[in-house]
Amino acid sequence: MPATITQSPIDVVRKDPGSGGRPPVPRRPTGGGGGDENWGRGQPRRGPRELLTRCRMGLGFALAGDLTFFVSLILAFYAQQHIGHVRIDDPYILDWKPLTVPPILWINTATLLLSGLTMEMARRSVFRELDVMEEWLGLGRPTSRRALPWLVATLVLGCLFIAGQLVAWRQLYGEGVYFASNPNSHFFYLVTGAHTLHLLLGAAALVVAVAALGSSRRMEVRQIIVDMAAWYWHVMGVLWLFLFGLLLLAQ
Repeated sequence: MPATITQSPIDVVRKDPGSGGRPPVPRRPTGGGGGDENWGRGQPRRGPRELLTRCRMGLGFALAGDLTFFVSLILAFYAQQHIGHVRIDDPYILDWKPLTVPPILWINTATLLLSGLTMEMARRSVFRELDVMEEWLGLGRPTSRRALPWLVATLVLGCLFIAGQLVAWRQLYGEGVYFASNPNSHFFYLVTGAHTLHLLLGAAALVVAVAALGSSRRMEVRQIIVDMAAWYWHVMGVLWLFLFGLLLLAQ
């Protein structure tokens, strides 16, 4: 009897019968995975943890651009310290003049550090496990109730810091130290002004967070908004400590 050759299922070529006068198209089996139209049905949905991670990464990239700006200012700061001009009666005179840092900056620094503590308390309050479980069970909004006072305290302290910066500028202006007086005063106004502008954006984020605690029904949305505002505020606090140290060295 003649030998019978059987092919394995994977070697069997299926053909699309075609339609509209098209010739049959050979296709091989996809291995049970189906076509492209079903590729996303078996994938898990993105949970709150993944969304929080993505938001943190986006904030990190945005802050990296801001930090690059401040790094360029610091490099210009070191370069300007050694720039001067030559006069006939003196070989070389530095353009950089000493600048007395207003004492209120010490109070402003302490205020910003305290606001960092209250901000961290607000961030931890929205992630407190017991409160999260109570809210999942429908027992009110304990996360918002605990975080709201800390957020309001952070906003008040941030406004006090901004007001203190305005007082420091007025003190220098009253002493005759203007923006264009010398490279040191130029650096002082530029650095403190840029940081205050960024802190104003942080205060606006705090206002949004306070509004979200009272209006948003989704707990994960409130958690993400507070978390983003907290990390932004912490970065601004650490940045100010570094800038304040440079201002003290420039005296």
